[in-house]
Amino acid sequence: MGGPDPDVPDLDVPDPALLRQGYRAGRLEPEHLAPTWVEQFAAWFIDAATPGVGVPEANAAVFATASAAGRPSARTVLLKGFDQRGFVIYTNYASRKGREATENPFGSLVFPWYALERQVVVIGSIERVSRAETERYFQSRPHGSQLGAWASHQSTIIESRTVLDDRAAELAARWPEGTRVPTPEFWGGLRIVPDTVEFWQGRADRLHDRLRYRRVSVPADGGGTDSLAVADPDATGVRVGDAGGGDAGGGVPTAAEDLWVVERLAP
Repeated sequence: MGGPDPDVPDLDVPDPALLRQGYRAGRLEPEHLAPTWVEQFAAWFIDAATPGVGVPEANAAVFATASAAGRPSARTVLLKGFDQRGFVIYTNYASRKGREATENPFGSLVFPWYALERQVVVIGSIERVSRAETERYFQSRPHGSQLGAWASHQSTIIESRTVLDDRAAELAARWPEGTRVPTPEFWGGLRIVPDTVEFWQGRADRLHDRLRYRRVSVPADGGGTDSLAVADPDATGVRVGDAGGGDAGGGVPTAAEDLWVVERLAP
C-alpha cells in the first residue's frame, strides 16, 4: 500500500512458505512396533544416537510446561534417563520449568530427530525423582557442571555475564577440582510419566505415519482386552502389562499393571 515499512530491516530472508522438505526415509506400521513403548523408544533412540546418522544430540528434546494459569512455555532439555517409569531430566527446581512442574504437573517432550525424518511426542504427568537418584546423577557430572548448578539462579534476571562468571569463580575457589561438590537442595530430577507416546515417521505428500501408545486406566478387579476393544473401536493393537515389558499377550491386568492401546492417528 505505502511501500515497505521503514522500521523493518531490508534483509534477504527466505520465504518460509516456500521451504519444503520431502520425506522418504521409511514407513511405520503397527507390526513394526515393539510390544511396549519403552522398547520402541529404545530402538529408535539407538538409531538416533548412532554416529554418522546426522542427529547431533539424540537426547535433546523440547520440554513444554504450563503455569497454573495455563500460560505455556517450552525449552530444549537433555534426556538423562528413561525406563518403564518415564523420562528423566534434571533442572533447578526454582527455574520456570521447575516451578511450573510443581504448579501444574503435566507436560510434553518432543524428540525431533530430523535426519531420520522421525519424532517422538510424549505427553504425561510430571513428578520429582527420588533424592537418591538426584544424588547419584549429580555426583556423576563433570566438576564444571556441578559448579554451574550452584552458580546459576536459573531463569532469574541478572545484570550481566560478569555476575555469573564471578559467582562461578567464587565457587571454584570453594570447591576446587578434585573435591566433592554437594548436591544443591534446589536442584534435581523431573520424571515425565507418559500417558501417551507417539512415534511419527515422515512420509511422502505429508501423509505421515503416526502410531501412538496410549495408557488406559483399568479397574483393579477386571476390564480385560474385550472391554477395551468396545471402548476403543479404533485401536489397532492392545498391550497388557506394565509399561516396561509386562505380559503383551492379553489377560486381566492387576492393580500394579497398566493397559495400553496402540492407535493410528491421521497425519
